[in-house]
Amino acid sequence: MKYTPLSFEVNLKEGFYFAMDSLFSALCTLHDQRDARGLRYALVTVLVLIILAKLSGQDGLRGIAQWVRLRKEKLAEALALSKPQAPHATTYSRVLNHGVEIDEFEQVANGFFAGLPDAGQSTVINLDGKTLRGTIPAGQTRGQHLLAAYLPEEGWVLAEVEVDGKENEIPASLRLVKYVDLRDKIITGDALLTQRELSIQIVEAGGEYVWRVKDNQPQLEHDIAALFGQEVCTPGFSPCEKDFQTASTCEKGHGRLEQRILTASSMLQDYVKWPYAAQVFQIERRFVRISDGHVLHEIGYGITSLTAQEANPERLLQVVRQHWGIENGLHYRRDDTLREDRCRLRGQGAHAMAVINNLILGLLRRSGVVNVPDARRYYEANLQDAVNLALLSPP
Repeated sequence: MKYTPLSFEVNLKEGFYFAMDSLFSALCTLHDQRDARGLRYALVTVLVLIILAKLSGQDGLRGIAQWVRLRKEKLAEALALSKPQAPHATTYSRVLNHGVEIDEFEQVANGFFAGLPDAGQSTVINLDGKTLRGTIPAGQTRGQHLLAAYLPEEGWVLAEVEVDGKENEIPASLRLVKYVDLRDKIITGDALLTQRELSIQIVEAGGEYVWRVKDNQPQLEHDIAALFGQEVCTPGFSPCEKDFQTASTCEKGHGRLEQRILTASSMLQDYVKWPYAAQVFQIERRFVRISDGHVLHEIGYGITSLTAQEANPERLLQVVRQHWGIENGLHYRRDDTLREDRCRLRGQGAHAMAVINNLILGLLRRSGVVNVPDARRYYEANLQDAVNLALLSPP
């Protein structure tokens, strides 16, 4: 006989409600993969408790379990549970490792944000990967690696796939973009993803690309560098007329003065033979350390399917800078603030916790949060507000 678990706790209290577009409602649609016999906690309850504990500053499973245990009466009242109970740390581990199906969990999490008002309206999508360092076995250098498609202006993950241990991000990126509606989007990635097949797939799906070019594409890098390099003219001949257009920014912060200059050209559109190439660009960075005047200067190159009419140098410079949104807004916060790399979960559990971290950061961004550590301290002191973030409609 197969036992089917309930979607949430049997509720003996009146007055419990949650919004139909809330995170709680989305999590209720997950199918519990555990055998229902002997279960004491519904899947949605365990997941919501993890989310509330992480919102309030807890990261490890033992810390989450203790946080819930010390507040079990308040949590039972806030979530209208039939009785105040606190799962053991091993229960959380079992749920993350065996209670959810990862692909479904990813789809539910991403679908939750996609269903919110005005979601997905921004244009730029960052592709970048992150290794879960806590999954690296002792004496080895490789652990679980996840590749994400991220909306930097909105702060949520459109899709995320695991990079198989026998591959790198290149084949994983081809799978990833199949999960994303690329129409009218601009896809950015680091130099590793500057690949012909991926470029074709993106443009033929209705999107555009902006890639960095480095030595993994040596001929392409050489051709772009030659275009922007100093031209040597034979005596009696004039320099070739070029269509260069330039944009620049200058900012002061973090103890340094930083200048960026992007120069774009359409002259190699037919020459480089790169799929759907419309422009190439050179980006020059000059950093001056204010304390001692030390100067760091670097030059990089890029290619895009956007024409000069679709993206002038100012727009290209903005898109290039937005690519760092996935590092600063997602990966850094998962590592440094939510301490994802210190998590000792292995296998599916580590991936499931990464999905939860994405959910938390997306919720906070949707709520207008800029400083995530400050927000976690706030929710630690205001439990009901944390509960409301899970049960009510996002702002």
